[in-house]
Amino acid sequence: MIIGEAPGADEDKQGKPFVGRAGKLLNEMLFAAGYQRADVYIANILKCRPPANRDPSAEEMGCCLPYLQLQIELVQPGLILAVGRIAAQGLLQTTAPLGRLRGTVHDYGEQQIPLIVTYHPAYLLRSPLEKRKVWEDLQLAQTVYKQQLAG
Repeated sequence: MIIGEAPGADEDKQGKPFVGRAGKLLNEMLFAAGYQRADVYIANILKCRPPANRDPSAEEMGCCLPYLQLQIELVQPGLILAVGRIAAQGLLQTTAPLGRLRGTVHDYGEQQIPLIVTYHPAYLLRSPLEKRKVWEDLQLAQTVYKQQLAG
């Protein structure tokens, strides 16, 4: 399961997560890791776009959290990939910077679902040199997911 921040303009228009340029890059990332988009469930912490595309407030995230938790309960993912600072901080209830959250397996919720943090594809469009770090995160996610399936 992949969880991002909130719908962008393209996502709002189409009613689907990750459909613009960032969505295309996410598809390429998944393909490079051996997956198709249809293999993963994609959601956002926020279910609607914040005004002026600003960072969502804690209150806004809190309002959407029960819906996201229901999605997680229904999907029962073997792993959550949190893409971007807002998603990572919101899911892990922390203010730690994204760079410090990467490279570690976190546990999410009562089910202790393994959670891996990585950069948002939109960030990679602006900072392509960070793609290597995302590849490392995806490899970690694959290893953890395979362990979940085996174990």
